[in-house]
Amino acid sequence: MDQPQTSSETSPTTKTQSWWQRQLPPSPLARSLSIQSILFAIGEGTFITGSAVFFTQIVGLSAAQVGIGLTVAGIASFFFAVPAGKLADRVGTKRIWAIGAGLTAALYLVWPFIHGFVAYLVMMVALEVVSQAGWSGRGAYTIDIFTREERVQSQAFMRAALNIGFTVGALIGGLALATNSDDVVRAVPILTGFILLANTYWITRLPDPPAKAPVHADDAVIKPAALKNRAFLALMTGDGVLGTNQVLLNIVIPLWLVEETDAPRVLLAWLFGTNTVMAVLLQVAAARGIDSVARSLRASYISAGFFVLSCAIVLVTHDTIGWLTIFLVWLGHVTVTGAELFQSAGHWGFMSELTDADQRAEYQGAAHIGGTLGSVWAPALFTFLAMEHGSLGWLTIAAIVVVSTLTMGPSARAAERYLARHGA
Repeated sequence: MDQPQTSSETSPTTKTQSWWQRQLPPSPLARSLSIQSILFAIGEGTFITGSAVFFTQIVGLSAAQVGIGLTVAGIASFFFAVPAGKLADRVGTKRIWAIGAGLTAALYLVWPFIHGFVAYLVMMVALEVVSQAGWSGRGAYTIDIFTREERVQSQAFMRAALNIGFTVGALIGGLALATNSDDVVRAVPILTGFILLANTYWITRLPDPPAKAPVHADDAVIKPAALKNRAFLALMTGDGVLGTNQVLLNIVIPLWLVEETDAPRVLLAWLFGTNTVMAVLLQVAAARGIDSVARSLRASYISAGFFVLSCAIVLVTHDTIGWLTIFLVWLGHVTVTGAELFQSAGHWGFMSELTDADQRAEYQGAAHIGGTLGSVWAPALFTFLAMEHGSLGWLTIAAIVVVSTLTMGPSARAAERYLARHGA
């Protein structure tokens, strides 16, 4: 497979490309990784769409048991994140990614034979641990395989591809649910498993990342663990708070629309449709030019601005009526999507610039821990603030985001200094 072109090779062509051509990945490698993203997302999206029905009607669980399983799996992922990253650094990022993808596919093929809470709990933990190992390898691989100038832009193309894949997967899952047949629902994870097996094969066909220069025993340096880079952890925690735009997008704004406004519930479909279209068409534009810590911080600040603007817009819809409410709720969802696009771009920039090349996957795990600390509390707190305290609650949400974002600049500069002392 062709290696990615350097920015000097692609920049003259880019100037003459049409808008449509700029929406396509710029190199063969970026296109291959985008196809892989679509394959993965179709498989996962197909299952996720009907997962609630599958868990309750096929596995035989209550809604509370489903929630407990998701929580326990999340806790397992939190504690396994850094060990999984260390394993990927030692074994090879692409190899661990492929192994994780293959095991995930195999586990999906087992789902139809799972029944009862205990078996479900074991399955969820196994899936989360295996997936975490694979994603640690993937995150490190997609940084190492591209030149510094291409990393963030290529991640943006892959994110857009993921949105396309999840949309297709949701359509497939929706068609399965529309049959009202338990046999069809039971077959959905099998379809997912085979799609993910194709995804695994695609991963194995990707080029290997650049080989690291051998280190002689006399020159070897024992580097501190990624978790000891407290500035990086603080930065990722702040980034995790900024990433709670997803809580507004998927939970708080929909609840607010249903319970606190006169907007019709069918508007929810238009909100999520708009979000998907924006994520596909505008993610690459939002990530363009982010090739340094300073530009990553700028993207984070823009994200925070959109986040605060969304809070300010949505809070007034409690007192508006009719078409004005519909327009403002839609605009609030558009602005929080802007927060999503720029937060993602800033995150990729930080991961590109502030992770040690010899510990790339381990830093992926540390980023996961920081992001979890910055966001795990948000669904409960943000819902409580908005639904119970109205305008004051929305302003409090905005204040939390602003204060957290302001800590990211000092944290990023401290993380730079840490890498200068300890990094490669």
